[in-house]
Amino acid sequence: MSDYDTYGTSTYTASELVRLVSSHLDVVFTERESDYRGVYHLAHGTFGRIEIQPNAIPDGDGQDDLHAPQHPAVLVLLLTSTPAPEPTLHTRLGAIQGLVHLSRDVVNRC
Repeated sequence: MSDYDTYGTSTYTASELVRLVSSHLDVVFTERESDYRGVYHLAHGTFGRIEIQPNAIPDGDGQDDLHAPQHPAVLVLLLTSTPAPEPTLHTRLGAIQGLVHLSRDVVNRC
């Protein structure tokens, strides 16, 4: 089973959110760049994989698409991937004012 959660914020920039999450979870993010996602930040820790990225997906024609179009006001996304539900992770992320839990997907793999 894998647990995928999406959080969002319009309060912080990606860099500000990286600093906040780093201090709340004691993880280190590395900056990555992707043609599809733009600049994003990745951390692996005891909780699993955590990514912070802009909601806007860079588009060559100047019209950015949204990674989470159902949440157009969200500027920055935080994505978690854990092998099982992680209540401690969600509690710590929930303590960050301005960070909102947007969705959860659970995938069972046999």
